Amino acid sequence: MGKAVLATGVFLVLLAGALITLALLVEDNDATERLPAAEDPVDNADEPAEPAIETVAEGFDQPWGLAFLPGTEQLVVTQLPGALSVVDTASGEVRDIGGVPDVAFAGQGGLLDVAVHPDFPEPDWLYLTYAAADEAGATTTHLARARLDLDGERLDDVEVLFTAEPFRTGEQHYGSRVVVGPDSMLYVSVGDRGDKDFDDHPSQDTATTLGSTVRLAPDGAIPDDNPFVDDPAVADEIYSYGHRNAQGMAVHPATGQLWQSEHGEEDGDEINIVEAGGNYGWPEAHTGCEYGTDTPIGDHPAERDDIVDPVHYWECGTGGFPPAGITFYEGDQFPDWQGDLLVSGLVAGDGLARFTVDGAEADHAETLLTEQDWRIRDVESGPDGAVYIAIDDEDTPLVRLVAAGE
Repeated sequence: MGKAVLATGVFLVLLAGALITLALLVEDNDATERLPAAEDPVDNADEPAEPAIETVAEGFDQPWGLAFLPGTEQLVVTQLPGALSVVDTASGEVRDIGGVPDVAFAGQGGLLDVAVHPDFPEPDWLYLTYAAADEAGATTTHLARARLDLDGERLDDVEVLFTAEPFRTGEQHYGSRVVVGPDSMLYVSVGDRGDKDFDDHPSQDTATTLGSTVRLAPDGAIPDDNPFVDDPAVADEIYSYGHRNAQGMAVHPATGQLWQSEHGEEDGDEINIVEAGGNYGWPEAHTGCEYGTDTPIGDHPAERDDIVDPVHYWECGTGGFPPAGITFYEGDQFPDWQGDLLVSGLVAGDGLARFTVDGAEADHAETLLTEQDWRIRDVESGPDGAVYIAIDDEDTPLVRLVAAGE
């Protein structure tokens, strides 16, 4: 009887041990399945390619604007001191273009942006924005068009289409991007010229075109459907106002909406969708502070029904991200970026920010090139699927991002 009980007890102990061992094995298997994906054996074939940096050409002096000639690999590059070049991005050949208008090269002024007629070369118009002076030496933002003679390497028939009023002393806040909209109209951003009078500010004075986005026909005429053409208190050219210094502008390829990047004061940098007739608040409503303080400037845009809210902003205390040129990525080298917004960082080391876009929402996905210590002035999505970058420096290269292994 005692031996039988002992044998039964031993059997039960062995059985329990076996069950515990089995349970531990099952738990280990479950834990293995729950390992982070990075620790699992994976097939890397479908992972997105990491961008690599290639030099396209060298020797540029403060490049400012980039625009491809439609249907080609020819990239037009403006340089702040007044030079204009066309770069063959396949071969790296650089052709300097003569006949550029005289510019006021000082401070933030000079030869600024460039856009190309969408039907180029028929017609063969380029559109240029630049700072130029009057007889008294005051300056303002200008828009001109000219015919690009590639064979002759020069501009012909240069014609000033628009001059922002009034001229001002000082050498800052000219804007100044130009794009051709889906309606074939020209949109130009004009800076506030650095005015610090918050009580009587030109960005809220709609009798002037400072601190605005203007909309013009391709020949410089004022479109009949501009939002304020019937309002005698507002300059007919104005499409939107209340801007500080918008240095990036691009058309969303799917929606046709006009997006802008804009510099704030102490932080307060913004990304906006520009609406006809919209007031963007500066300086009555802003997300930044006065320089060197934590004192807000005006109201928060969300508190004002009469102000168009930014899509994304860096408010005071965040360190900001002074944004320059922007583009929507439409290439095939980085499939995960398709339709994303790329935003240039104008402070050395800020890099190139990528935002995913869903309708009127933009979410920060990542920031690239933070280790390069570059001031990035402009960015352009190329026909080859690469991303072209203008580095704001003297004797600097034109570079592009390509998928590693391309």
